[in-house]
Amino acid sequence: MKNWKMATLAAAFCLSMVSSAWAEPNAKPCAEDVANFCKGVQPGQGRLAQCLKQHSNELSPACKDDLKIKKEKFQDFVQACKADEEKLCSDIKPGRGRIVRCLKQHESELSSECKEKMEQPRSR
Repeated sequence: MKNWKMATLAAAFCLSMVSSAWAEPNAKPCAEDVANFCKGVQPGQGRLAQCLKQHSNELSPACKDDLKIKKEKFQDFVQACKADEEKLCSDIKPGRGRIVRCLKQHESELSSECKEKMEQPRSR
């Protein structure tokens, strides 16, 4: 169950990071890829991230590099916040960013490592 919750936390954080890849057309490395491969995809609930994943072999090198960096940052976040999530949010149902919100609500109780990762900008 804890692995499932961390996976959900990870997915929520990753989606928030990946969403910046198409938030501002022409300003982000994946904007053109989203326009090319995910034209009719309605943003939200991870649909754009799923679309990019389905086209992962076709993405531009810049987009692939950007997503790789975001994934590494995400893994750092998950590692830094795992104990805090288990301690402070174990009763929270995963999904829709609830665990991330829980961690934010307990900001004063977070470990310094988790707090640092939560405060880092999510863009490159």
